[in-house]
Amino acid sequence: MTSSRKRSEVWTPANIVTIIRICLVPVFVVVLLAPWNHFLDISDGFKGLIAAVIFALISCTDWVDGYLARSRNEVTDFGKFMDPLADKILVTAALISLVELQLLPAWPVLIILAREFIVSGVRMVAASKGSVIAASWYGKAKTVSQIIAIICFLIKGSFAPEALGLLTSFSWFVMIIALILTIISMMDYLSKARHLLGFGTAEDN
Repeated sequence: MTSSRKRSEVWTPANIVTIIRICLVPVFVVVLLAPWNHFLDISDGFKGLIAAVIFALISCTDWVDGYLARSRNEVTDFGKFMDPLADKILVTAALISLVELQLLPAWPVLIILAREFIVSGVRMVAASKGSVIAASWYGKAKTVSQIIAIICFLIKGSFAPEALGLLTSFSWFVMIIALILTIISMMDYLSKARHLLGFGTAEDN
């Protein structure tokens, strides 16, 4: 009975959407990196546009599983763990793919990944001490800006040369905002967790 109840807690509609989102990440990577378009006489720019649409659709499922979990009152520990992990897997896969295609230099990716490693490490420390660090809007704003920046970099190759310069500038503008929010959200998280790291007390927060 207990095992059956645990399975029902995992296989909720919201968690199923999260699992589907993770399973679709390899599909996005294959669409973006594999040379399938050469067999169909499709330009690299149009292939990037298709990949951008798939990436956007996968990203939108983050809102869907969150809505389902809240509206059905089915917020689970599995969902709390897998939902942010799914976002990180998707964004990381997209950023590394952009570097592979030489559409983005490695340094923004290193900043973003370093932030994720640091925050994940702090979360592990917090969990080991039975503490929960409240999320802030910085984290969600960081994710949204990263997604918009990635979409811009994916589709810029599909635009005419006369519009490419403007889109490139806009893509970097959004990416810089994403990097700033990435750093700010990390500092905010570290500030809230400073008592766990030995730099203050819980009353200081």
